[in-house]
Amino acid sequence: MTSEQLRADCGRCAGLCCVAPAFARSSDFAIDKPAGRPCPNLAEDFRCGIHDRLPERGFPGCVVFDCFGAGQQVTQVTFGGREWCGTPGIAGQMFAVLPVMRQLHELLWYVTQALELTAARRLHPQLRTALDETTALAAGTPQELLALDVDAHRRRVNPLLQQASELARAGAGGRRRDHRGADLTGRRLRGADLRGASLRGALLIGADLRGADLRLADVTGADLRGADLRGADLTGTLFLTESQLKAAVTDATTKIR
Repeated sequence: MTSEQLRADCGRCAGLCCVAPAFARSSDFAIDKPAGRPCPNLAEDFRCGIHDRLPERGFPGCVVFDCFGAGQQVTQVTFGGREWCGTPGIAGQMFAVLPVMRQLHELLWYVTQALELTAARRLHPQLRTALDETTALAAGTPQELLALDVDAHRRRVNPLLQQASELARAGAGGRRRDHRGADLTGRRLRGADLRGASLRGALLIGADLRGADLRLADVTGADLRGADLRGADLTGTLFLTESQLKAAVTDATTKIR
């Protein structure tokens, strides 16, 4: 899988993320929508009719969603370019395959990122094997994908990702804080030294991280919605996704590379 294949390409999808999942009226979505029903903002060309106005129209949850390229994989590869609305009988199966594929593509993205870590080079052979195995699973038929135990596969790969993270974070030196799964919602962490910290799965919703040092911190699955990262140093931050950045508050003073 190339980096392009692991990036959403809505022009090659059939609007699956706008149809397959359900969402409830909340701060993330302005309306209730049952699973399998097209969002009223979905146009005939499978594009979002309010894409450039999603937050102000009450759909910030759409802005931060990332399928990691699963949408076009399901549309173009798994179902050979067929569309759910034009081929009778495949819609239900197509919608059911999407979340499975998304999990596989997300895992592929993380493994690809881990392979870029020089500090984890001794794990690279095992990571390449995991990449090949996950790629092969993503190429399966709809029936194979629906029968797949994704959680079991993830449990086999996650330890490798954690080891890669530990090897990379060791380069931060000093004290490496462990905030895995911590609830840091709204916490005042302005200027905090979080170099090499583990923030895997941490809740940082609305946290004040202005000027914080997050170099080599692991933010796998961290919820950064509304987190203030202005002036923060994210150089080398591990497993930071585009959707996490979109969910946070950043500006020209945020250091990302």
